Amino acid sequence: MENEIFLPKQKAKVSPTLTGLSEWIEGVIIKIIKNPFLGDEIAIQDEQGRIYFGEKKYFKKC
Repeated sequence: MENEIFLPKQKAKVSPTLTGLSEWIEGVIIKIIKNPFLGDEIAIQDEQGRIYFGEKKYFKKC
């Protein structure tokens, strides 16, 4: 959802469209960046310590 509000330390999932993997990856939001050109960009870290980041449209709350 475009109007969803994300906050640091919340759980979120990132789309396979962004990761290139076969399923949604769950992680904890570690940073939200206000990009004047793309809008909000979100960074999450999964249980294995991998970090995924991209435009808000590729994320959903858990």
